[in-house]
Amino acid sequence: MKLRSTTPVRLTALASAAILTLTGCMSSGADGTEGSDDDTITIGISLPLTGDFSEPGKGVQRGYEAWADHVNENGGLLGKQVELEILDDQSSADRVAADYEKLINQDGVDLVFGPFSTRLVVPAAQVAQDYGFLFVEPAGAAEEVFTQGFDNLFYAAPAVADDHYDYLADHIEAMPEAERPKTAAFAAMDDPFAMGTAYGLKTRLEEMGVEVVVDEVYPPNTTDFGSIAAKVADSNADMVVGGTQYQDAVNLIVALQQLDYQPKMAAFSTAPTNPEFPEAIGDKTEGILSPTGYTPAAPYESNKEFVDFYTEKNGTPPAEDEANAWTTGQVVAAAVEAVGCADPDPECQQQLVDWLRDNEVDTVVGPLTWDAEGRPQGAHLIQQYVDGEIRIVLPEESAEADFIADKPAW
Repeated sequence: MKLRSTTPVRLTALASAAILTLTGCMSSGADGTEGSDDDTITIGISLPLTGDFSEPGKGVQRGYEAWADHVNENGGLLGKQVELEILDDQSSADRVAADYEKLINQDGVDLVFGPFSTRLVVPAAQVAQDYGFLFVEPAGAAEEVFTQGFDNLFYAAPAVADDHYDYLADHIEAMPEAERPKTAAFAAMDDPFAMGTAYGLKTRLEEMGVEVVVDEVYPPNTTDFGSIAAKVADSNADMVVGGTQYQDAVNLIVALQQLDYQPKMAAFSTAPTNPEFPEAIGDKTEGILSPTGYTPAAPYESNKEFVDFYTEKNGTPPAEDEANAWTTGQVVAAAVEAVGCADPDPECQQQLVDWLRDNEVDTVVGPLTWDAEGRPQGAHLIQQYVDGEIRIVLPEESAEADFIADKPAW
């Protein structure tokens, strides 16, 4: 699948670097293959548009395309129009590596953006590293992404997976001991991101003395959650935590509902922030928790522009996947405008990497900086369904609604 789209973003970098004009950027592939013409900057992307990660993959696609449209309507990058070349990796690690090999080595793209999912980010980043390309990615948050020795990688979100639930853990720890959950049940997809979010919280809860009574890991292609749901229901755990993507969370929750298991707290990574989530579980969302790196109500300077543009283009406000994709574009564009080049030449790519190592970038998810391995130095917010709407509840200084300590029946 090959898509060409034109799109954009208002770029702001909180650094004093001068914005330079590009004169004579080269546009040839790693093997000398001609890439984009002199009037365009071509960005190569592989996304899971089919397969296990297709739902969030399509969200990332929408975010990338909106970003490109916005950039092009506002003068382009370095005065050039942005063109996206998007391939479908079918949620396959082998396929995603081949896609980036093709995009860089055969198609001669000028820049690359990362895919969705830690499982796909690692092999994609390896190809980018091999060819000396800057690699900014929207959805590879698991710790293993940052321990591969990549020196070209930057994660375009506020926090890594293990830290997504830090504010929730802090809140539970601050509760009177008698009011804390005593037991917890965990079910996590065998996926580095999903497990990272769940087990980051698990570690914190165990340190508080919460007993883990169920700890299940299931394959990514699992559709029947009957046996896992039965174990969770039989445990009658005070709290259930799902290390989930989208469809697996929906299937697990529906299975738990059918067994009339009613936890006092329920938290699931990723899925609750999806616009289709309430209808998928029968509009029984009240009290469900989820970490998020983004809210359309965020006060950051470029966010209102993003929300207005995206909503007009797509008819609905952006969600987290779309925001992280837009943020990826903002991060790369800030480096491109500061350094003054956007081409596959190793010297240009290294200058982009070096600039991001030393500077802060203002984005729709807040100001971002990174450590030497590409970890962002921030924290995720905690959202919860309150009165039928998903609202920020933690930390208190950012809260849009009060935290619900006892989840109503679903």
